[in-house]
Amino acid sequence: MVSELDTFRADKDDFFGRNPQSPLSPDQKRNFHGLNYFPENPELRLEVTVEEFPQKETIHMQTSTGDVQEYVRYGRFRFTVDGQEAELTIYQADYGFFLPFVDSLAGKETYPAGRYLEPEALPGGRFLVDFNLAYNPYCAYNDMWSCPITPAENRLKVPIRAGEKLFHPL
Repeated sequence: MVSELDTFRADKDDFFGRNPQSPLSPDQKRNFHGLNYFPENPELRLEVTVEEFPQKETIHMQTSTGDVQEYVRYGRFRFTVDGQEAELTIYQADYGFFLPFVDSLAGKETYPAGRYLEPEALPGGRFLVDFNLAYNPYCAYNDMWSCPITPAENRLKVPIRAGEKLFHPL
């Protein structure tokens, strides 16, 4: 049976391989056979309670091209992965919520500069954080893109075995 996540991934692979807006170069598209993903992990599809920061501090995140982007530190949540405690900060941007993170697999199985998520706000200060949807920023595929660099506070010592893996162009 095809899951919602399988359909999402197939659509994304189609976009990357065929769409003119894809981050892949024409050479990369010629040999593209799909992105690399971890198997779906239901344990990493979380509903979390976010502790909002009383002071909403605006921070400047460096980007991969040396630019700066503004985000507001919104709040923090705690969760458990493979029996290990972890915590991450959610940021707010004009378009919604943003969760950049680096896990302990960075540089081995996941993109060294981290992956991204857009957590979904739920009622009562809760958020849906589905690590199965974690994706590499466009700069993982092509240096022409400018991507925010994950802040130190979102660098985890635990592995997140969900979402996109490293991109290996042929």
